[in-house]
Amino acid sequence: MTDASANPPAVEPLPRHAEADAWAQRLDATAPPGPDDISGQNGDWPVVGSVPVTVLVSVKNEQEDLPECLRRLRWAEQVMVIDSGSTDATVPIAQAFGAEVVHFDYAKHSPTGWPKKRNWALDHAPLRNEWVLLMDGDEHVVAPLASQIAEIVTGKSQPNQPGGGQAFWINRRFIFHGRWVRYGGYYPAWNLRLFKHALGRFERLTSAGDTGSGDMEVHEHVKLAPEAGEAGFLDHDLLHYEIADFTEWVAKHNRYSSWEAAVARSGVDDGIPATFWGSPQQRRRWMKKAAKSLPFRPTLRFWYHFGLRQGFREGNLGLQLARLLAAYESMTLAKQSEPAPRNASDSA
Repeated sequence: MTDASANPPAVEPLPRHAEADAWAQRLDATAPPGPDDISGQNGDWPVVGSVPVTVLVSVKNEQEDLPECLRRLRWAEQVMVIDSGSTDATVPIAQAFGAEVVHFDYAKHSPTGWPKKRNWALDHAPLRNEWVLLMDGDEHVVAPLASQIAEIVTGKSQPNQPGGGQAFWINRRFIFHGRWVRYGGYYPAWNLRLFKHALGRFERLTSAGDTGSGDMEVHEHVKLAPEAGEAGFLDHDLLHYEIADFTEWVAKHNRYSSWEAAVARSGVDDGIPATFWGSPQQRRRWMKKAAKSLPFRPTLRFWYHFGLRQGFREGNLGLQLARLLAAYESMTLAKQSEPAPRNASDSA
């Protein structure tokens, strides 16, 4: 893993937007976060700006979600919003909450489709801290999680779960249609989000160029350098508020299926090893690899989510999500059967 010091920052934060101050007044940007009914977790927040961590928040047109995300990050010493050319008020809202904003142009910065937004930010954004926390604009930190992160990055304590102390998994709750989806394979959902930034970069799984799946790492995962050791596990959950309706869900997963098909055709193998006895990512990767040889995959995918992972306990919502995931499997298989697109790039 290349040390971040070998890659000096190549970009600077955007100048303050003319409407940032007005948004700060409108949203009362200095007000503390209110209670979060979904988590049921209360507690005291760390002092504003006191925790030596850089939070990277990846966004595009997130003016509805972003205020509450950033309100719950005021304890971090640096909050950096990586914006992909938003056309709404995302930029002034981010600056209203004291965040620095860096512009990411996928076509300019990644002409072959790589790196994507988070990897690019880890290499080029002006990070002031050794530790980074990766966030999306529709995610919320809860107070106990913020306090535990503060204890870890300041060296005051470690969680009970084993690990090398250089990186940590955070469990994520999926909030859809205003409720926490606990079953159907949506929970637990461990993500490697907190680590020393010199020790982690995202894997690359395809050389197909821009697959149309977006400029953000969605299915790619963080690979740690060997010296990082095993990642530990934090005790509190991150909340993911999915505000999309089913129409948006289908559109998004149509893009994701293009990425899945490109990976299936690709010869690139810079990914996390697939093993049942490894990390949460490695187990998921092992299950996906094992399932490739099975017949009737869309049907099996439905029963995996609705039956084996108890999606039926979510009622009609669980049924609809299982059906959509089966359709997603069908789209991926159909696209895999097509020839590679004519404009696909083989450059690494």
